[in-house]
Amino acid sequence: MDSRQRLLTTFEHREPDRIPYDLASTQVTGIHVVAYQSLRAALGLPPVEPTIYDYIQRLALPDDDVLAALRVDTRGLFPLNSHNWNITEQAGDSYFIYHDEWGITHHRPKPDGLYYSIARVPLPDFSVTAEDIGGHAWPNMADPQRIAGLRQLAERYRAEGKLVVMKHPFAGIFEMSQRIVGMENALMLMAMNPPVMTALFEKLLALKLSFWEMALPQLGDVLDVISYADDYGTQKSQLISPAMWREQLKPLLQTLFTRIKQLAPHIKLFFHSDGNIRPILPDFIELGVDILNPVQTTATGMEPVALKRDFGRDFVFWGGGVDTQGILPSGTPQQVKDDVRRNIEALAPGGGYVFNTVHNIQADVPPENIIAMWEALQEYGLY
Repeated sequence: MDSRQRLLTTFEHREPDRIPYDLASTQVTGIHVVAYQSLRAALGLPPVEPTIYDYIQRLALPDDDVLAALRVDTRGLFPLNSHNWNITEQAGDSYFIYHDEWGITHHRPKPDGLYYSIARVPLPDFSVTAEDIGGHAWPNMADPQRIAGLRQLAERYRAEGKLVVMKHPFAGIFEMSQRIVGMENALMLMAMNPPVMTALFEKLLALKLSFWEMALPQLGDVLDVISYADDYGTQKSQLISPAMWREQLKPLLQTLFTRIKQLAPHIKLFFHSDGNIRPILPDFIELGVDILNPVQTTATGMEPVALKRDFGRDFVFWGGGVDTQGILPSGTPQQVKDDVRRNIEALAPGGGYVFNTVHNIQADVPPENIIAMWEALQEYGLY
């Protein structure tokens, strides 16, 4: 059974030979460059200059020797976007500064800050209007240059027996709106001036549709999964009420996902949202979501045993393998192995489970804990 067969069996909620393993097929299942360099050394692999596929999060694209050593089943395609394209860092007094194609200004602390954070949004005034939104200089998402070379890469991955995942060209509609007007303004406008936020949401939807209507006729037949990331949950609850989400965002997602499925009916839809999103999981089913990530097992309502019991027939769970907030960076290798075993026992029976951490492996994770995680997967991940 090759990797792609392993994943396709998993998607059918049947047990393959072993639990499939993903590393860095998306921008939410990856590894920070600092942790990656330490991992290479711990694996006895020679040092390399890592390829960064997400400059904002500083994620390293694993090299072939790491992918082979860890028996990674997935491969990712990353269209050109503001996280990996035309990145020009300017050196300020205290920060590296980057201005992206959306008009967003990002800062990374000097000399060796781990990430970029948003320092200024392009439409920061609470008095923003629908006309302001319409007149903003939006990037061209239908530019075919964004997918240049991706078909050849996908064909290579398919020939190697790997499952091919492709990400959206920018963040989810809710999250991207916050990057345009600011998080506080976005939340307040949703409550106090919904027509303005509707104009922004619909513009972002149109940009996404323009990308997929350009990309999928060229790539759809060599893709297996499309990943969408939009965060709605907190550790305990949700950023907005389920009622507000259903009224203002769910219809847009339905339009987007329906169009993707029209263009590529075989595609599996992968939805990433951190935190407690349990109240809207039935809505995800209605939207046609096939895969749920990251399965934040320590958030209220996201207990693995209950999720598998209640939604195991509806979703493939992708992630949830080990807690990345506490255990993976701060636990002992044995604690890491114990957490992996618990989560596998909860999520893997009957298939429908792909192993990955709860979100990206961060810079502070010691390599011995990453190796302990992988060793536990080898021990407990056989069917």
